[in-house]
Order: sequence, then C-alpha cells, then structure tokens
Amino acid sequence: MSRNESHRPPRRGGPPGPGGGPGGMGFGAPVQKAKDAKGTFKRLVAYMAPYKMKLLVIFIVAVLSTVFSIFSPKIMGKATTRLFEGVMAKFIMKVPGAAIDFHYIAQIVLILIVLYVVSSFFTYITQYIMADVAQMTVYDLREKVKDKLTRLPLSYYDSRKHGEILSRVTNDIDTISSTLQQSLTQLITSVVMIVGVLIMMLTISPVMTLIALFTLPLSAVVTQMIAKRSQGHFLSQSQALGELNGHIEEMYTGHKIVKAFGRENSSIGHFDQINERLYQAGAKANFISGIIMPVLSFVNNIGYVLICVVGGLFVAKERMALGDVQAFISYMRQFTQPIVQTANIANILQSTIACAERVFEVLDEVEEAADNPAATALEKPEGRVLFEQVEFGYTAGEPLITDMNIDVKPGQTVAIVGPTGAGKTTLVNLLMRFYEVGGGKITIDGKNIRDMKREHLRSLFGMVLQDTWLFNGKIRDNIAYGRKDATDPEVIAAAKAAHADRFIRTLPEGYDTILNEEASNISQGQRQLLTIARAILADPAILILDEATSSVDTRTEVYIQKAMHQLMQGRTSFVIAHRLSTIRDADLILVMNHGQVIEKGTHVELLEAGGFYADLYNSQFTTNTLASNQAG
Repeated sequence: MSRNESHRPPRRGGPPGPGGGPGGMGFGAPVQKAKDAKGTFKRLVAYMAPYKMKLLVIFIVAVLSTVFSIFSPKIMGKATTRLFEGVMAKFIMKVPGAAIDFHYIAQIVLILIVLYVVSSFFTYITQYIMADVAQMTVYDLREKVKDKLTRLPLSYYDSRKHGEILSRVTNDIDTISSTLQQSLTQLITSVVMIVGVLIMMLTISPVMTLIALFTLPLSAVVTQMIAKRSQGHFLSQSQALGELNGHIEEMYTGHKIVKAFGRENSSIGHFDQINERLYQAGAKANFISGIIMPVLSFVNNIGYVLICVVGGLFVAKERMALGDVQAFISYMRQFTQPIVQTANIANILQSTIACAERVFEVLDEVEEAADNPAATALEKPEGRVLFEQVEFGYTAGEPLITDMNIDVKPGQTVAIVGPTGAGKTTLVNLLMRFYEVGGGKITIDGKNIRDMKREHLRSLFGMVLQDTWLFNGKIRDNIAYGRKDATDPEVIAAAKAAHADRFIRTLPEGYDTILNEEASNISQGQRQLLTIARAILADPAILILDEATSSVDTRTEVYIQKAMHQLMQGRTSFVIAHRLSTIRDADLILVMNHGQVIEKGTHVELLEAGGFYADLYNSQFTTNTLASNQAG
C-alpha cells in the first residue's frame, strides 16, 4: 500500500537468528537459549517421528562403528607387547632361538585394517542415512512454514521486520538442518565412545583410570574460567558485526545519495570506527578462547606423564604388559576428545532448539479467519461497493475507523484524499480483506465480502501501487503476472495500452529482457508503466490506484492518464490521491482524516463547501503556483 501511510500495527523488532550452521560455534561463543527448551525439543523430535526406523538404524550402526574403533587400541597393544617381548628375548636377554613373531604381528595388523575399514564403512552409512533423515525432516518443516506464511494475515507482516521473518525461514531452519545432519550422530558416537573407552580403561587398570579421570575436573574448571572471560568479547563481536552489516547495506542502497552529498569520507570514517571495534572484539575473543586448547593440552600432558610413570612401574613389576600401557594412553586420548565434543554439541543443541522455537512461533501464529464454507463467487460482478457502519482498529481498544458509511455505484471513480496517516490505505486493506472489520460490513454487489473466498474477492481487484513491485524475470512474465493464461498478443496489447511497448522494444532483448532483482536495470517510470500494463491485462472489475503516475514524467503522464481513463470506463475505481489536481474529474471524493470520512462529494461541491478539502486543495495549488513562478 502507500508508503506514506502511518497507520500500521506496531512493529516488533528482533535480532536475526544465528547465521550459518552449527559448525561455527566455538569455545566461549555466546549460546542462544530457548524459553521452553523441553517443549520445543519434544516438538522437534515429533517431526522426526515418521523416520524412527531409520533413526534406529542410525543408532545401531553408529554404535557398531564406535565399538569397532574402540577395540583397535587394545588389539594394537597386543602387537606392541609381542614385538617388545621378541626384542627383549632376542637382543636384550639373547635367548637362543628367540625371534620376533612377525607372523602374529602381521595378523594383528590385518585385523586392525579390517576393523578400521568396517568402522569407516559404518560411519559412512550413519552419515548417509542421517543426511537423508535431516533433509526430509527440514523439508517437511519448510513446507509447513511456507503454507503457514500464505495463511497469515497482513497484520503479521506489518508488525514485524522483513529481516526477522526471513531469518526464521532461512537461517534458523538451516541451523536445524546442519545440527540434525552433523551433531546428532556426533553426540551418539561421543557418548558411546566415552562409555566404551571408560570400560576398556577399567579392564586394563582401575588405578590408572582414576589418575586419568583426575585430570577431567581440572580441564572442565580451566575451560569454564576461560570461556566466561571470552563470552563478553564474543557478544561484542556479534553486535559490532551486525552494526557493520547494517551500515554497509545502508550505504550500498543509498550510495547515490552519499555521493550526491559528498559524504563518502564520513561514511568511510564511520565504517572504520565500527570495523576497528569489530577487530578489537574479535581479536580479544579469539585470543582468550584460543588459550583453551593449549591449556587443555598442558593439563592432558600432565595426565599422560603420570600415566607413563605409573604404567612404567607396573611394567617393571610385571603387573602389566607394555602394550596395555600404550593402549591405555590411546584410550586416554580418545576419552578427552568426545568429552570436549559433547560439551560443544550441548551448546549447539541449545542454540538449535532456540532456532526451532523461533520457527515454531511462526507456525503458532494466529491465521486469517477461515473462509466461509458456504462461500460463493460473484458470477458477473458489477462493482457496487457499500460500507455500512464499518468499525476497525489495529489495536484492541484503540478504534481507528468508527461508523464509516460509503456507497459507491458501479462504474464510479472514487478518490480518497487526506493527509498522511488519515487512513486511506486502511480503507483499501479492509476492502480486500487484508484486515477484517471489527464491526459493520462491507458488501460488493450486495454480497458481504466475509461470505466470499479471499482468493475470489481479490481476483476482482486490479492494483497499481505507488511502490512498484516487479520480480526477477522476463518483462513479458512480469506483465502476465496478473493473468495466468495470458497470450503473447494480449501481453503486447496491454503494454501498448500502457504506452510501455515503445520503450520495451528499444531494450536489447525486448519482451524477453530479464529484469534484475530490484528491476534497477530500467527506470522508475518504466517500472510504473509495466505495473500499469499488468493491471490492464488483468481486466479487473474494480481498480485500486495509488497515485499510479507519481513516478512518471509529465509527457508520459498525459498518455498514462488517457490509458487509465479508458481502463476505468465501466469499472469501479478507487484512487488514493496525493496530488489533488489529478482527481478533479472523480465521481466521488472521500476526504479522510484520523480514520474518518469527514467530507464527501465532487471536486466542485467540496470547493464550494470551503472545508478541509478546499483548504488542502488551495494549499497545494498555492504551493505549486509559487514553485512554478520561482522556476520561471
């Protein structure tokens, strides 16, 4: 609707969801937490319920993969022991006939190769099936969100930032996808690895296991202390990055204005300030969090030294084989890694559940009231529009429109005028059921619009708005957007009627010219001509024009006015006017202020009345005359 309209529900801003997948989460990074983590987790699991058999297979295969890798150090230790015994007997003790049992060692190596191959195969199977489950789950979720967004009322979009909605539909769902695909299998293998390795360590030596476990609390305390120090810097880094992105976007979209007013140096200076803050915060965050791994390595190495000393004593006293000491050290290395992974995955899951909660909030939004099951369509719409005692307010208890009564005859041109925020666009929103009336009723040809399906109701209208909307695609497809079955001759005829055909044919590809994402490869006036051609092609019963020629030059405006006059013949037309000189020939002028129709009549009648409209018209006329004299 009109970009000048101020009567909107209050916007609810919010920070965008975490960008990218969970792989970006690191030590010390701030974790986004859900308000109802338990309920959200159950709901997310419910989306995976149809794939429970595949999930069971994933669990079994992941366990098998981990178990095979767990046995490898123990078996390798046997080879080390046999090799050590052979070396001792042949070279140290010089036992006659002693030799290294290479045959036994070769068998062990062969067994290890088989174990590693089988483990890798199971790991691949796990990842493959989990990727399928994750993609199908997220596919179902995206479908539900897509369907939901089509059923949400316009008030939902008016009350939220577009970036926030986009973040929930893209970033948050992508985060869920990445977590399901990667982190869940890692969590299963990490837990199984921790349990399995602990059992294997206990079977080798309970004493050495206690020594190994002693280093864990120390590692946890060190990690927690450093992570707390880095979280504040990570938060500052995130805030500075968001500010930097916002500044870049703002400067890029308005680069012409920046250059026109010579503010390049100011813009660059502001960028440098934010960039410096981002650098400082990032450097501190990464420096502090980077200390974690070296400190953990130091603590773990102390544990390895103790294990080696104790293990060496046990070997010397023949209480343990050398291969068992090697196996134990391998298990100790395997033990620390899954613990760190599990802690990291726990943070990722918290953020993922928070993302899922944001997505579920969209799915839980109140939808548009369902169409009347007995709704019927107008066979031959004539275009009589009647507002009877209509009441409406965007916020409960704050009425904007009260007791509005308007009677528009078929084929009449109705102009709606008034200052910014008067409620002009609100009236059109109610007419098309973008918002539901709070009281009274609106009828078209005597039929309550509540008793019509929204799809059919909105098909009665053709719209040309002040803010042009064109999509990335061919010009012919943009014009044909108003009618699915439009033929090429009809598209060209509509373009000619809108005086767009001439400029289209001057383009390199003509009607096959691809408009870019913002249609910035054609002028604003040309964009407006295309939207008018689209409305002409749609051949609607009722027209809504929001100062459709405001972005067109004076010469083109004359042609457009003629084309629009021809288009409006025999059709009911609602014209939201900002320049009062363009609606002097309207059959009915509605003067609105503060949501109320305070005057109605023809241009001549309203001028003779000497009321609000006359003051508004005279102020515009005086301003335009003064501007013309100054220009002359």
